[in-house]
Amino acid sequence: MVYETVAFALFALVTVGCSLGVILVRDVWHSALLLGGALLSVAAHYVILRAEFIAAMQVLVYVGGVLILITFAVMLVRGEGSDDGETDVDVDPDPEVLS
Repeated sequence: MVYETVAFALFALVTVGCSLGVILVRDVWHSALLLGGALLSVAAHYVILRAEFIAAMQVLVYVGGVLILITFAVMLVRGEGSDDGETDVDVDPDPEVLS
């Protein structure tokens, strides 16, 4: 019983820490990795509750599906030479459109 409480507290701290990291980190790639950590720790909560099927679906659907889609979106949107998250496109507004 004590081990389950310690494991629950540990995974709860991991879940809260990763969730705060998703919000506070400015880099989209690191935010996606922290989201994966948060989703995996939620799956660990399901294992602690003895709901292994729900834990497996959590990993397959959310970590395996949603996180992969986010990763592909980040890889496609990010420019080749930009490491700081800024785009390489420099658009000057057309004066005729502004008037």
